[in-house]
Amino acid sequence: MSKLLFNEFDAVTSKQWKQKIQFDLKGADYNDSLIWKTNEDIDIKPFYHIDEFKDSFKLSNTKATQWKICQSIFVADVKKSNKKALNAIERGAESIKFLIPNETVTIQDLIENIDTSSTSLYFEFQFLSEKYINLFSGILNKENIYIQTDIIGNLAKSGNWFSTLQNDHVEFESIVNKTNTISIDMALYQNAGANMVQQLAYGLSQANEYLNHFDAILSKEKKESTRIIFNVAVGTNYFFEIAKLKALRILWETLASEYGFNTDCHIVAIPTKRNKTLYDYNTNLLRTTTECMSAILGGANTICNLPYDTIYHKDNEFGERIARNQLLVLKHESYFDKVNNPSDGAYYIETLTKQLAEKSLDIFKNIEANSGFLKQLKEGTIQRKIKESAEKEQQQFNEGKHILLGSNKYPNPNDKMKHELELYPFVKTNQRKTLIEPIIEKRLAEKLEQERLKKED
Repeated sequence: MSKLLFNEFDAVTSKQWKQKIQFDLKGADYNDSLIWKTNEDIDIKPFYHIDEFKDSFKLSNTKATQWKICQSIFVADVKKSNKKALNAIERGAESIKFLIPNETVTIQDLIENIDTSSTSLYFEFQFLSEKYINLFSGILNKENIYIQTDIIGNLAKSGNWFSTLQNDHVEFESIVNKTNTISIDMALYQNAGANMVQQLAYGLSQANEYLNHFDAILSKEKKESTRIIFNVAVGTNYFFEIAKLKALRILWETLASEYGFNTDCHIVAIPTKRNKTLYDYNTNLLRTTTECMSAILGGANTICNLPYDTIYHKDNEFGERIARNQLLVLKHESYFDKVNNPSDGAYYIETLTKQLAEKSLDIFKNIEANSGFLKQLKEGTIQRKIKESAEKEQQQFNEGKHILLGSNKYPNPNDKMKHELELYPFVKTNQRKTLIEPIIEKRLAEKLEQERLKKED
């Protein structure tokens, strides 16, 4: 299009807009009335303007036209999991994520009849075994197959290494060499209550531990070919979550270029569990829909939706089908695969992206100046910071400032859930010895729900 639209109208500067707004406020203070501060310490203004940007916008290198619909499957039985995967693919899934609990799972049988040239496969191992990887190295090295092993993520979540620090790193070195993949689990931090700046900073610091370790081990060619996967949980703060994923790519590109690693990262997004509720559970469908939308617009490569009943029901065909259909509707009926970079150039999102990236980088630098991520995990600093953020958000929920419909706002008193529970939906505490304090995931509505369950007839 060579002719600009609306060029007959005079341009309006940000100063003129602000003057107009102040006039309409009739004496009320502009800052007090219209600017609010987020938990990330970011000021949100009532409008954003092109003249606030000194530099032109940089186009994202992501392609929203290529995001994949993913089905997550926990492998308790190989034959049943294979059948479930084939059924999900037939019904629209473009990618499968297998959660592998132990070494008894035979990968060849698990992926039988799955066309790996058209269907991406993710394998998340809940154990660490170079020997196991060696058995299937011919399969696991294919282009559309991704191996997800995160020894630091396991330490943060469980409080222990798989074996020991030294043994874990030796096995991990071998696995990375064979699979060309490094995985970082950022979802843990979001589900435990970290704010977005913390999520980005801790994910980047965790990745930096790996880059530091592999910098002298891998060849230049190996660094450039190694695939980096970030598992990211997405919440309902719509525009912020879009900006969070965009900021993650900027931060990773900055960090990876310093080490000579592949500057592209692969993002697997999943809705957060933190805001999911037991009561008025259908509201979870609305939450996961907007969360998946943010993931798409933010540039996620693959999206695994959460079933609406995942916190209290065992895996079931209905819940999983609805979750998959949400993504199918977004992709094929809402046209969320027609534009490569739909959020590029939006003043609000671009501003949020820049601020999130800058604030995260400040925390990252502070962590590195204080001996790095592992040292701060060992000292409990990371855990303390996440707890502080989680407690602040919890207080906002308890006071009704952070609203979850059907829970702390407009609850249905006739809603009964006691006899629906197939899974225990609250934090479990088991006494065991750990090297560090584990980072615990916890939902906002847990205490309120426990009180309601006690009052049920």
